[in-house]
Amino acid sequence: MFFRNLQVYRLAGSPGSVEAFEKSLQRFVFHACSSLMRESHGWISPRGDERLVFTLAGHWLIALGTEQKLLPASVVKQEVEQRAADIEARTGFKPGRKRLREMRDEITDELLGRAFSRYTTTFAWIDPEGKWLVLDAASPKKANDLVDWLHKSVEEPGFELLRTERAPSSAMAEWLSERDGPPGFSIDRECVLQSPLEEKATVRYTHHPLLETNEIRNHIVAGKVPIRLALTWEGRISFALTEKLEVKRLAFLDIVRGEGEGDAESAEEQFESDFALMTTMLSKFLTDLVEALGGEAK
Repeated sequence: MFFRNLQVYRLAGSPGSVEAFEKSLQRFVFHACSSLMRESHGWISPRGDERLVFTLAGHWLIALGTEQKLLPASVVKQEVEQRAADIEARTGFKPGRKRLREMRDEITDELLGRAFSRYTTTFAWIDPEGKWLVLDAASPKKANDLVDWLHKSVEEPGFELLRTERAPSSAMAEWLSERDGPPGFSIDRECVLQSPLEEKATVRYTHHPLLETNEIRNHIVAGKVPIRLALTWEGRISFALTEKLEVKRLAFLDIVRGEGEGDAESAEEQFESDFALMTTMLSKFLTDLVEALGGEAK
């Protein structure tokens, strides 16, 4: 249980008791798609049991399940064209636009019942005391799906995306120019620089000694802005920070993972050990990251 991509929110207040929170989620439990549904969302157990909220040492874990029917538009279009051609061959007349729309809807309903499904799970960690809501989501869409369902399910507390006094791009530009990360952070060997102008000219560096030449500084002086920078925190967590304050490709390094291994006697104990270790590390990491970006926006 280690998150890989972080979308970070702040809770405005207390989420209340675990029991009340779970009762709110139960109103929107996941149900599989019916034969005519393209997509279905709902809350599932993070551990595959009857609990919709997994709790450990004051930290909560929830999960949103999603089923999507895989029915490419090209498949529907091909079937419509084939049936329209059959009608023309039999009658000598092409189907009109209205009839083609009706055929498209009919064929979509017909094929949905036979379409394959793709199931995904998006996890979220809630720290009621630290006021964190952290989603393990690589894309804004996946994050928005969970956030939307959380808004539907739970009236309180409110929450919003984490905002800091300094824009990540501004801070990253300073770190690269000064060839030094903020306290506790070291700069790694990957970054992306982009022009703010309309053409969005982009320069990418991978496995590159960013601090050993003047290349990066020259790009920044010329007006390019860092939109992604690889960093390591305290030698424990490596990650890439984006201009939108997203944390990508989060990896707990071996020194951290080793702290949670060796004592667990079952898969359940290992999960609890990993979750406890992850939440402890992320609480400290996020606090330091916010401080490196000038604190939270007032």
